[in-house]
Amino acid sequence: MSAAPKLFACPKDTAIVLLGTGVVGCALLRLLATPAASGLYLVGAANSRRQIANARGVVPTQVFAALGASTLPRDDAALLAALDASGASCRVVVDATASGEEAAQHAAWLAAGFHVVSANKAATGEKLSAWQDLHRAAARGAVSYGDAATVGAGLPVLSTLRRLHACGDRLLALDGVFSGSLSWLFNHFDGSRPFSALLRDARAFGYTEPDPRIDLGGADVARKLLILARSAGHALDVADVEIESLVPPQLRDIDMADFLNRMEELDGEIEARRAQAAREGGVLRFLARLDERGRAHVGLTQVAPTHPAARLAGTDNLFALTTQRYQVQPLVIQGPGAGPEVTAQALLGDLLTLRRNVAA
Repeated sequence: MSAAPKLFACPKDTAIVLLGTGVVGCALLRLLATPAASGLYLVGAANSRRQIANARGVVPTQVFAALGASTLPRDDAALLAALDASGASCRVVVDATASGEEAAQHAAWLAAGFHVVSANKAATGEKLSAWQDLHRAAARGAVSYGDAATVGAGLPVLSTLRRLHACGDRLLALDGVFSGSLSWLFNHFDGSRPFSALLRDARAFGYTEPDPRIDLGGADVARKLLILARSAGHALDVADVEIESLVPPQLRDIDMADFLNRMEELDGEIEARRAQAAREGGVLRFLARLDERGRAHVGLTQVAPTHPAARLAGTDNLFALTTQRYQVQPLVIQGPGAGPEVTAQALLGDLLTLRRNVAA
């Protein structure tokens, strides 16, 4: 491995291990090499097979070369040991993966006294019991859990919702477009081209998962809705969210190659719904919705031209929060809700907040 940077300047510096060096992890490594990340020190990094660890520090720009030369297999214990050996007062595990196995470790890391910053929705958007375990573990370990990157790729929706809740404001309704791929599809679906043709374009542009059924099924949107609902004080579990999948039953369990060859079977029903919405003066959007009673729904919805989601463009996400104090007009948060750079910036923002809080 290459020469390590200088030792930590003071105990208030922050030591980090990064799990996941895909597109989001790579973008975070670039940010860690900038002046904005001053005081943040990388002491370990791992992909799914290999890792590097050095309590004296790892150069962010040299992580990929070091991983390529590493013979160390994946071992969380060695990464956590590097955090402990660093001597830093703020020790953080950053999860930039989508791994359920990694997410299942978050509570244990918190209980052991490590902060966790995550873009991984599997820990907070699945079972309610797992969400509750995270909060109990953070309290036991006297540490924090940073999750700004799990919803909206860093748009200030979670922080805003939590601040309103802390101030005694009550969420009356939440409408949102939480998927960049589904946003793009229905922003362009005007009847001039079949839905399947747009879906092929979205896949070619990299907007969807390689298997578009992951987007069309609505489960990822439901996880984001659960995270938001819980942040607003609703103790919802997975089964409490009604999910409408856009994938017809005959296409759900076939292999991906067959699905890609049969995507035209999506067109009939979706076009009929689009045409009906147009006759009634509306448009279709794939919305997540929550009401003040905690009833949650994810699926294709007809909205009026005056609805904020009707005016979206590109892959934008949108969150419209109607509360006791924002009843006449909802509080709308809109912007890029996907992309490695903005997601990595959300991770960096949580890291900097942790560093400031510990230093204080």
